[in-house]
Amino acid sequence: METLTLSFIYKSLVAGGVAGMCAKTTVAPLDRIKILLQAHNKHYKHDGVFSGLRNIVARENVWALYKGNGAQMVRIFPYASTQFTSFELYKKVLQNFWGQQQSLRGLTSAMAGSAAGVTAVFLTYPLDTIRARLAFQVSGEHIYSGIINAATTIFHTEGGLRALYRGFSATVCGMIPYAGLSFYCFEQMKYLCMKFLPQHTCRPCEKNTGGLVLKLPAKLLCGGLAGAVAQSFSYPFDVTRRRMQLAWMSEETRKFGMGMVDTLRLIYRQDGVIRGLYRGMSINYMRAIPMVAVSFSTYEVTKQLLGLDTGIAIKTG
Repeated sequence: METLTLSFIYKSLVAGGVAGMCAKTTVAPLDRIKILLQAHNKHYKHDGVFSGLRNIVARENVWALYKGNGAQMVRIFPYASTQFTSFELYKKVLQNFWGQQQSLRGLTSAMAGSAAGVTAVFLTYPLDTIRARLAFQVSGEHIYSGIINAATTIFHTEGGLRALYRGFSATVCGMIPYAGLSFYCFEQMKYLCMKFLPQHTCRPCEKNTGGLVLKLPAKLLCGGLAGAVAQSFSYPFDVTRRRMQLAWMSEETRKFGMGMVDTLRLIYRQDGVIRGLYRGMSINYMRAIPMVAVSFSTYEVTKQLLGLDTGIAIKTG
């Protein structure tokens, strides 16, 4: 484990931010159609994934696939920087607390991942609300002209800072299992690859304490599977968060601007589990798997380029 110097923290922040921006840009079109379907936008509520993407281009233009991505980039760099760096810090604190016991490796990753996810969400949540509002808009029916206009309008007309944090409780409830499982699964799969399949999944690296680092295809595979597992457990909270964030976009959806529990109940009563709490799940697998794969892979590669350790020491014999 690297010593937690200022240089290490700075490089981790850079690596995390780059990883987040690459991952989110990769899946930005799927992010937008997911938001439109989750919140039942009147123009796209009867579409599927591919028909929705085609209709966005036909109704608006090809660049509309990336609507809201500017706000996303403003949000994602500090979010991903904070999440990955916090994970390293929390993991080090936990390891110092109960030692680097093999039996506690998974628990350490899960707890550090959950805490890192909550930390990052708390610091950047208003930008996520703004990004969702901008992505939900359809050309010709704009309410907000940009990031600053959206922030000031929401703040002044919907209840101040509380409005920018609408849906935060649902996000935290979803983030704890999502981030915890993401980091847990990735770290565990990374460890298993290095221990049992090093000849197929790893290459030597002198800078690494274990002498090995995962090859890029193995990184992508581990990250993709981690994303799939994590999203399966946390998705209903993601739907609830979006409905709450977008509740004030029209009169008929303001009923979703209640508390998290009430909104969950309303979604369930109105649309059920599959078409309500898990609405858009097929898109989410399509976006979450490559997003998490690119995110973890880019983070590991960038750390290597910056001279940071990305491996796990493997005991043999």
